[in-house]
Amino acid sequence: QVQLAESGGGLVQAGGSLRLSCAASGLTFNFYAAGWFRQAPGKQREFVAAISSSGARTNYADFVKGRFTISRDIAKNTVYLQMNSLKPEDTAVYYCAARWSMAANVFTDGYDNWGQGTQVTVSS
Repeated sequence: QVQLAESGGGLVQAGGSLRLSCAASGLTFNFYAAGWFRQAPGKQREFVAAISSSGARTNYADFVKGRFTISRDIAKNTVYLQMNSLKPEDTAVYYCAARWSMAANVFTDGYDNWGQGTQVTVSS
């Protein structure tokens, strides 16, 4: 059974930092591309960042470029999202997602495995 478990969310002041983690189980994670998405109240879920199965390639939404960094530790079956210079508009539930891929591709959609999400709240 595939499971993705996010952690690391919380309350932070504007300008602060958080690091989200996504621990995978039930799959060979290095065969999966991964991504982070977020959903704010009253809004649709949106793409934030993605990383290829090997970790060699990454992709970011324009609104997080230069502030967020996605990475992965294959040995730990974990994907991270380092979030710096947080803004109140970054407040959302953040979701980790994975899809099978052995190519050096990054994906903004088409994910079929999702975590339960972790709340990030940025106060002004």
